[in-house]
Amino acid sequence: MTSELDIDANLAAVQARIRDAARAAGRNAADVTLVAVAKTKPAELARAAIAAGHRVFGENRVQEAEGKWPGIKADHPGVILHLLGPLQRNKVRRAVQLFDVIETVDRDRLARALAEEMTRSGRRPDCYVQVNTGEEPQKAGVPPREVDAFLRLCRRDYDLPVRGLMCIPPIDEESALHFALLAEIARRNQIPCLSMGMTADFETAIRFGATHVRVGTAIFGERPPLVPAASG
Repeated sequence: MTSELDIDANLAAVQARIRDAARAAGRNAADVTLVAVAKTKPAELARAAIAAGHRVFGENRVQEAEGKWPGIKADHPGVILHLLGPLQRNKVRRAVQLFDVIETVDRDRLARALAEEMTRSGRRPDCYVQVNTGEEPQKAGVPPREVDAFLRLCRRDYDLPVRGLMCIPPIDEESALHFALLAEIARRNQIPCLSMGMTADFETAIRFGATHVRVGTAIFGERPPLVPAASG
């Protein structure tokens, strides 16, 4: 298991890769934000990353984040937390309260629920629309051909603070094609942020304009294997 002592070195190594990729793409590395994905990892490792100077993190599940981040954020008010996993409507209130960025807006009913909660609470986390660039039936996200209309709905009808697009390319396809598609959708809709690229392909994502890369394994180590539920 990754120790707290490894986190500093791992972060430094990932940041060096970001700098190299940005330089190769003719970009400023300061324009690329590293989102350290702490899902399934204990709070101690997140705190170690904060001690190393990092401030932007991602979690996949609202319930897991609720057990980890309120105390951390109380101790470190400058920390920014992204929701990276699917969001159910019955967890919208809790998500708006805890997260600073919600990257997985992907359907009308969720957009409407988020807008209503933001009006109720006065808290307006940035929203990213998740695009299912591979049109995979098992994966969340708006199909590419429907993104323009969905963005108009979110902005015009619901007044959501849509700042970015996010995608997770199919694992068996060249990710560059998907990153290029997402960048083109963002360009024509004047969307400033692109969340794309993970441990295996974030350098490619930077070449195609990523403003946020989501890296977990290279910082916190492999996630523990899932334990099958008992039957009977």
